[in-house]
Amino acid sequence: MTPYFLTRSLNKSATAFLLIVAAVGILVPLSNLLLPESSALQVPTYLMALFGKYLCYAILALSIDLIWGYCGILSLGHGAFFALGGYAMGMYLMRQIGSRGVYGNPVLPDFMVFLNYSKLPWYWHGFDMFWFAALMVVLVPGLLAFCFGWLAFRSRVTGVYLSIITQAMTYALLLAFFRNDFGFGGNNGLTDFKDILGFNVQAQGTRAVLFVLSCVALALAFIICRAIVTSKLGKVLIAVRDAESRTRFLGYRVENYKLFVFTLSACMAGVAGALYVPQVGIINPGEFAPGNSIEAVIWVAVGGRGTLTGAALGAIVVNYAKTTFTSGPLAPYWLFMLGALFILVTLLLPKGIVGTARDWWEKRREQIDANAVSAAAEDGVTKPNLPEPSLAE
Repeated sequence: MTPYFLTRSLNKSATAFLLIVAAVGILVPLSNLLLPESSALQVPTYLMALFGKYLCYAILALSIDLIWGYCGILSLGHGAFFALGGYAMGMYLMRQIGSRGVYGNPVLPDFMVFLNYSKLPWYWHGFDMFWFAALMVVLVPGLLAFCFGWLAFRSRVTGVYLSIITQAMTYALLLAFFRNDFGFGGNNGLTDFKDILGFNVQAQGTRAVLFVLSCVALALAFIICRAIVTSKLGKVLIAVRDAESRTRFLGYRVENYKLFVFTLSACMAGVAGALYVPQVGIINPGEFAPGNSIEAVIWVAVGGRGTLTGAALGAIVVNYAKTTFTSGPLAPYWLFMLGALFILVTLLLPKGIVGTARDWWEKRREQIDANAVSAAAEDGVTKPNLPEPSLAE
């Protein structure tokens, strides 16, 4: 059952994508750990952490493509779910510091001591245990998405109105987390992490494991998305995207389908944020900025909406370009370049890089097949079938 299911949901391009992710997840850590620093093939630790961050962004892009590319839900606030997952992991990492902080308090994080907190807030309890933090990484974004989606989809809020509401949601969270009395570090956020599961978070081996986990999470997220979009559920989601009213008139509870996929997408974004924080070393309210969510939508548009592989590719390509251009003289103009990229892709490549390449390849195959058929027909006309000579002749 399982092999048949995987065979049905994974085509050649999907299998190639998974093989590439697996190869990267194996070769990059091995290169970092086994090869000497003098080797040209050795991947430095800082570069491995940077690539790990790109992989987390790719998971976020997949979560957006699942709802936007296949269900038509354009969320401009998905960065909120990414940040909530990051804060859940950051709270666990802060509890692991213990008495090694600047103020030496075994229970309260440094920022709480600085702000004269008398005791640990109730919502921080339990985050000293990894399993609880891992549960909150999925549960908190998923619960917020479920409540938000229940209200929005039941009210039949769609289109640009839904996009504006999602943006307002993430902006409200941004303002809340900026407050010092909210209990999450205010403007500075959570940082100065020491350990994760008893291992030094800055150690080379720990960073290699985090990179491998990011690759595994990306592969699992991709498989889940492929399983959904190639199933009967995926066909209903596409119907909702293309003709929501007709789908509703056929008897489908459209709001239930949208609520399910929106909640699942938020959980995926939360996992991406949780893997992002220990590799970057900080989480602050800036992750809630609406501009981050809009930028994530641009990743999907550049790579190819409704392609999954394109969404992941777009996240990696755009962020690599961002890292390259923001470290030189073009840094002040990066946002203008990003906006120009989005406009050019919309005008010249409306289906993104992967979508356009896929259409070109399909047209080329059709042309090749048509030429083969016409050539066969011409051979049949110019070279009529002559009777074979008999043995008597």
